[in-house]
Amino acid sequence: MRNVLVLVGVLLIVSCKSNQQLNQPNKAPNVVFILTDQWRAQDVGYAGNQQVITPAIDALSKEAVVFTNAISNLPVCTPARASLMTGKYPLSHGLFYNDKPLGTDEYCIAEVFKENGYATAYIGKWHINGHPPGMTNFQGRALPTPADRRQGFDFWKVSESSHDYNNSVYFDKDNVKHKWEGYDAIAQTKEAVNYIKSNKENPFLLFVGYGAPHSPYNTAPKKYQDMYKDMDIKLRPNVPSDKAEKAKEDLKGYYAHITALDDCIAELQKEIKNLGLEENTIFVFTSDHGDMIYSHSQVNKQKPWDESICVPFLLKYPAKLKAGTQMTKMFSFPDIMPTLLGMSNLPIPESVEGLNYTGQLLGTQELDVDAALITCPVPFHQWKYKNGGREYRGVKTEKYTYVKDLNGPWLLYDNLKDPYQLNNVIGKEGYKTIQADLEVKLKAILDKQGDQFLPGEEYMKKWNYQWDGSDSDK
Repeated sequence: MRNVLVLVGVLLIVSCKSNQQLNQPNKAPNVVFILTDQWRAQDVGYAGNQQVITPAIDALSKEAVVFTNAISNLPVCTPARASLMTGKYPLSHGLFYNDKPLGTDEYCIAEVFKENGYATAYIGKWHINGHPPGMTNFQGRALPTPADRRQGFDFWKVSESSHDYNNSVYFDKDNVKHKWEGYDAIAQTKEAVNYIKSNKENPFLLFVGYGAPHSPYNTAPKKYQDMYKDMDIKLRPNVPSDKAEKAKEDLKGYYAHITALDDCIAELQKEIKNLGLEENTIFVFTSDHGDMIYSHSQVNKQKPWDESICVPFLLKYPAKLKAGTQMTKMFSFPDIMPTLLGMSNLPIPESVEGLNYTGQLLGTQELDVDAALITCPVPFHQWKYKNGGREYRGVKTEKYTYVKDLNGPWLLYDNLKDPYQLNNVIGKEGYKTIQADLEVKLKAILDKQGDQFLPGEEYMKKWNYQWDGSDSDK
C-alpha cells in the first residue's frame, strides 16, 4: 500500500510539473536576419538554377518555409530597406528615392524588440541614413550614422553603403572608423558569430547586411571566382543574343559572390546549431531586390520584371514551423516587420501597413491576399528618365504581372504560361477580362494607400528632395 501511495505521489508531482511547463510562456525566440543586396530569386539551387553553387542555402530551404512569391515592392536599396524597418510602403515612409534619410520619428522593428527586452544588433550595409543637403550620395555614403538615427539598434558595426567588398570601411557605435579585413562578408560573418555567442543566454535581434552579390561582379575571393571561370553559363531565354557574352561574364562574378555568401550562411547555421539555439531561433534569408543582368536587355533594378522584383525568402523557426514547406501567397517588404513581431509574440505598432503572416504560417488563419504592389514613384540613377526610366504602378499575383505607366496600361504577363515574360499580352483578346480584374486590384491597393499616381517630380517637391545629378532630365 505504501508503495502504491508513493507511486501516486510521484505521478502527481510529475503531472503538476508537466502542467506548469505547458502553462509557461514560450521563451522569446532569437531573430537572425540575413539581408543581401541585389540577389534575385531565380539564382539559388533550390529554385531550379543548376549552375549556381548554393549547398548551404539549398539545405536551409529543406529546414525552412520557402516563400515562393516574395517580392520587393520598390526594387532598389533604400526604399526596400526602409519598408523592412518600418512595415510601411515607400510613399508612407518617404524613402522612394535612394540615399534619403529615414525619419527618426518612424517606429522601427528594432525599437519594438528592444522595448520588449531584446538585445539588438546591426552589422554591415545600412543605406537609410541619407546625407545632408548639398552633398552627393557618394559623399553621404562615406559618413557614419549618428546614434539617434540607428532606429533601435544598439550593437553597431555598419557602413551606410559601399560596394568595395575587400577591406571595406565601417563605423562602430562610437563612430570610429575601422576596416573589415579581407572580403567583408566573411569578416562580418565572424563578427555575427561572436555576437551570437556573447548573447546566447538572452533573446537577441541580429541583422547582417551583406553588400554582395551587387556589382562589381568580379571582386569575390579568387577561390570562388575559380569555381565559375570555365563554366559554360546558361542564360535565361529573355537575354538577347547581343547581350549574351556580357551577361555570361557578369553572371560568373555574380555567382562567385553568391557562393561566397552561401559559405557565410553555412557558418552562421553551424554556430547556431552548435550553441543549441537552433530550435528557438527565427532565421531569415532574403535580399532587398533582384538584378536584371541583361534580361529584356536591362541591367540593375527598379524595373517591374521578375528578375528585378522577385527575391529569395526563407524563414526557419523549428519550434513552430514545419520544415521544407512552401508559402505561396504574395508577400512583400512591409509584411516582414509585422510577421516577425507576430512570430515573436510581440505587439505590432499601429503605424505598420504590412500584413502579419503568422497565422498563415502556423495554419490557423487564411489571409485574404492575392496581389502585391510593385511601384516606381520616381525613376533615378541607372534608370533615370534619360535611360528610359518611367514612373509605374502595378500588381503581381501568383499568376500575372500587370503594370501601368503615366500613359496607361503598359505590361501584362501570364507568368504561368510565360515564365520568362517574353510575351506582353496587354490589351490582347483573351486577356481583357483578366486585365480588367487586375486593374480593379491595383486601384483598390492605390486607393487604400491614398496613392494618386502622380508624376515623379510631384513627390520630389512634396518631400522637399533634391534631384541627384541629371535624374530629373527627361
